[in-house]
Amino acid sequence: MARRPHVMVVAPPAQGHVRPLLKLSHQIASQGIKVTFVNTEIIHSKVVAAMSDSKNEEIGGVTLVSVPDGVGQEDDRKDIFKFTECFQRTMPGNLKDLIQRTNDSNEDEPIRFVLVGATIGWLLDVVQDLGIKQAAFWTGSPAGLAFFCHVPKLIEDGVLDMNGNIVENDQASISEEIPAWNCSELPWHFPGEQKLQKLFFDMGLVIRPTAQHVKWILCNASYELHSQACDLVPNILPVGPFLTTTENSASTGSFWLEDTSCLSWLDGQEAGSVVYVAFGSIAVFSQQQFDEIALGLELSGQPFLWVVRSDLANGSPVAYPDGFLERVADRGKIVEWAPQENVLAHPSIAVFLTHCGWNSTMEGASLGVPFLCWPYFADQFYNQKYICDIWKVGLKVNPGEDGIRSRTEISTKIQQGICDDNIRINASKRKDLCQKCLSKVIEKAPSLEDNTKGAPGMVRDGGTRYKRN
Repeated sequence: MARRPHVMVVAPPAQGHVRPLLKLSHQIASQGIKVTFVNTEIIHSKVVAAMSDSKNEEIGGVTLVSVPDGVGQEDDRKDIFKFTECFQRTMPGNLKDLIQRTNDSNEDEPIRFVLVGATIGWLLDVVQDLGIKQAAFWTGSPAGLAFFCHVPKLIEDGVLDMNGNIVENDQASISEEIPAWNCSELPWHFPGEQKLQKLFFDMGLVIRPTAQHVKWILCNASYELHSQACDLVPNILPVGPFLTTTENSASTGSFWLEDTSCLSWLDGQEAGSVVYVAFGSIAVFSQQQFDEIALGLELSGQPFLWVVRSDLANGSPVAYPDGFLERVADRGKIVEWAPQENVLAHPSIAVFLTHCGWNSTMEGASLGVPFLCWPYFADQFYNQKYICDIWKVGLKVNPGEDGIRSRTEISTKIQQGICDDNIRINASKRKDLCQKCLSKVIEKAPSLEDNTKGAPGMVRDGGTRYKRN
């Protein structure tokens, strides 16, 4: 038998990175390519435990393996500064050892290619030293990638300072073709947390050298939907949107076991009536804000499906307002984690109240669901701008002067989102565009050996931009 090509995929240790990279890995494996998927040990255990068959660490042609993250037993794993220092210090050596061990045990199918998350692109130095070809994967929007690639120029031009602050005019623009970023939309924006902002800003500075180092930087997007932003990154390869298929549904990279009982509950609801509420894997709220969400859902009068992680209320055990669960028992369903794409594809879903993470944004847009936007951090504020101002498929849920989004605001936006015909029409059009992009992109993609071609359906125009072929 002919030897299979062997690709190693290395994911940054976060749900929003693991999930799309594992989806992509399944697509690569479906082409007859051997894939080894690398997580840290802690993340690996979560992903395996959440799988439908947690005893099987090889599924759909993808083998799941792990390496230590470098954090000692005496260290606080929740300390992001300590975790980042340990991870960056130990990961290069751990990855090098893993590659060598893997090749020693797979002499007939050695690793020929390594794909890493762009935010840990510094690992590519190790891969290059081993003589292995490499590429990077960006988990956010093409516009976000373009922005990070332009940060050095923004600093040089005096638009940003060395801490990532906008120097004047409250806006940072990289092109007239896409919206500018204001201060609150910067992906490293943490009000009052200068040390944390500096950490995220410095982490983002690796993106440009990573993009320059590799021939291709893949992303969960399509050129047809993001052409203006894609044109700003010469070697971008849009291979999305990613949606789970029946072949890879058993291992989607979730950190929590998905509660599929919500699907049968949705079957009993009227078409276009349910509010789906999910804020991703990181967002947390004060108890006051958590109560306002609950009471806003109650006030709306609509049936709702609410994803409530056990730590959603400021990292503490969840406590609902007095009598809330009893009052909404006949029209509310609460789960710790949901099979989100199946939920969004269900005909009973009316609107999606979301944190605007890029994975959720692409899933909602691909399935034609109107959005109610409640960004939490990083690129989510800029994603909201695309959803509400560019695509016009959603509404912003606005905070009051005290920073709290009130039950009245939540209820009002739910009703507006359900009743707004223009938003529903635009969401349906966006779904149609996404569906046209869901052909087997991997089969159409140019060889990663060849940097003279663009993404599927595109050719170089002689410069650094693409044009439609």
